[in-house]
Amino acid sequence: MPETKTVSALVVGGEANAGPPLGPALGPLGVNVMAIVKEINEQTKDYVGMRVPVKVNVETETKKFTVEVGIPTASALIVKESGVAKGSATPKTAPAGNLTVDKLVKIAKVKITQSYASTIKSSAKEVAGSCLSMGITIEGKPAKDFQKEVSEDKWDEAFAN
Repeated sequence: MPETKTVSALVVGGEANAGPPLGPALGPLGVNVMAIVKEINEQTKDYVGMRVPVKVNVETETKKFTVEVGIPTASALIVKESGVAKGSATPKTAPAGNLTVDKLVKIAKVKITQSYASTIKSSAKEVAGSCLSMGITIEGKPAKDFQKEVSEDKWDEAFAN
């Protein structure tokens, strides 16, 4: 079985290049770095502007490669969906933005594959926890209040879709 080397990196979706961290890690393996960068950018184009984990697996003898793209962090998805530049510096006193329940559910559905949560409802509570630390309100309410309402089954209809 041919030996395989794996290079893991965090890249900005759709904007990977042959510079660090990819170029220096892939160059010594003797592969076509630009072909790999092109493949990464193609696979991450839906995550433009977000940091995305990628793994490049290279067969050292044949120089064949595969690219595995992970899912961006919850905070990166929240920033994208809420339209803010970044989270609040003082999340308890100055909200940075707001998410609708529909957008929260959309993020929860993306993140559930990486989560210990077994339902969209519990995944949504995890995402709401990230909103809390970022100073993002949900439906105009503090994230902590939203989490309480979720626990009281007030949003079950939104999670049923």
